[in-house]
Amino acid sequence: MVQRKPPIRKLVVVGAGLIGGSLAKGLKERQCCEEVVAVVRREKVARRAVEIGVADRAVLSLSDVASELNGDDLIFIAVPTLAVPQVLAGIKGTVSSEVTITDGASVKGSVAEAVFEVYGEFPEQVVLGHPIAGSEQSGVDAANPNLYVNHRVILTPASTTGASHLHKVAQVWQSVGAEVVEMSIAEHDQVLGATSHLPHAIAYSLVDTLAHDIDNPNIFRYAAGGFRDFTRIASSDPLMWHDIMQANKSGVLESLDLFMSNLKRLRRAIEDGDSGYLLETFTRAKTARDRYIHSQVKREPA
Repeated sequence: MVQRKPPIRKLVVVGAGLIGGSLAKGLKERQCCEEVVAVVRREKVARRAVEIGVADRAVLSLSDVASELNGDDLIFIAVPTLAVPQVLAGIKGTVSSEVTITDGASVKGSVAEAVFEVYGEFPEQVVLGHPIAGSEQSGVDAANPNLYVNHRVILTPASTTGASHLHKVAQVWQSVGAEVVEMSIAEHDQVLGATSHLPHAIAYSLVDTLAHDIDNPNIFRYAAGGFRDFTRIASSDPLMWHDIMQANKSGVLESLDLFMSNLKRLRRAIEDGDSGYLLETFTRAKTARDRYIHSQVKREPA
């Protein structure tokens, strides 16, 4: 039996938290690369990444491993969105143009701008992407080798992106069980602004409102399961979501404005006793969500 060649030789993951650590651990456990190197900021995290099997080795600077990399290797940037430009600047000065570079940032427009600012162009080796998977957990210990199974990964290649680099990135994601799709940068940021960034903004605001603006000690004591489920995402990494809201400012504001407009109409209907509007809105929303849940169930493996 001929053994299948792994899609890459070395994976260098810059940032070994939930997103980067999960890809690294997923590839390692599936033997889809020869070595995983984690680039982290603290020695404690470096030791932990190796200890729990996220990486084969860990370094504190990309320059420590840059000279080892060639066209068979992949760098995955998995740091908060606003930190990506600094990482790209470090890559440009030390890494061969043959090495494939991709990322996992939730906003693609700001990352594309950073690529142009650092390189003065959009190099063939850069393939921007975003895995649509996550958890309210964070840090290296949150790494989950199965995080991306049956989840979509959106790639947003530029016109200058090299076909071989794009193929390599797609193969890597497919190796950990993800479904790869392509989308334009503008459409990605609009869609994610509505489906991911807006819900997080609402959840954070709701919890903050209940915790600080309503003077009643029983608010959380009697909160039921619906509150827990709806606000779960407010336990996500604040720094990451701070960066996302700033990086996708126009997309988030557009979605927030639309939501606030609809919320005002709902308030008016409640105040006026407009039962027809309330029932129509709630029924339409239930139908839309049931259809979404059904489509997700159909994607699950038998």
